[in-house]
Amino acid sequence: MRKLKKLNRIYWIYGGVMGLLMILLEVIHYRTMVRDIEIEVYGAIIGILFLAFGIWLGTSLIKKNSQEKYDPFKLGLSKREVEVLELLAQGFSNQEVADKLFVSLNTAKTHISNIYSKLNVKRRTQAIQKARDMALIHPSKE
Repeated sequence: MRKLKKLNRIYWIYGGVMGLLMILLEVIHYRTMVRDIEIEVYGAIIGILFLAFGIWLGTSLIKKNSQEKYDPFKLGLSKREVEVLELLAQGFSNQEVADKLFVSLNTAKTHISNIYSKLNVKRRTQAIQKARDMALIHPSKE
């Protein structure tokens, strides 16, 4: 909901800036450059300005979103489930996860099942990829 309000605010700001630029260009058009510059030049100026503003806005939003890190505990993951997820990302099998954590195979499978449901995935690879995308675990060292 908060992101939707921010995007809505950004759209209003962007629209307002576009409107102000249009008014400015119309004022310039009627004041001084009517005889010297053709309408295509005005269109090119408007296009370049909005292209630059759009690129700047897009890169700032991408930087902000890429720096966002999720808290595993807000997602409902326990500390142990994060440990299991780390081991899964390292390529360990269910039995190897159980051995590393000194728990039974059934307990390891239960942790893995809980991880799948909390991350809303169906496969091990999906869970690992989603956890990496959300910065819950470290990216692979390939």
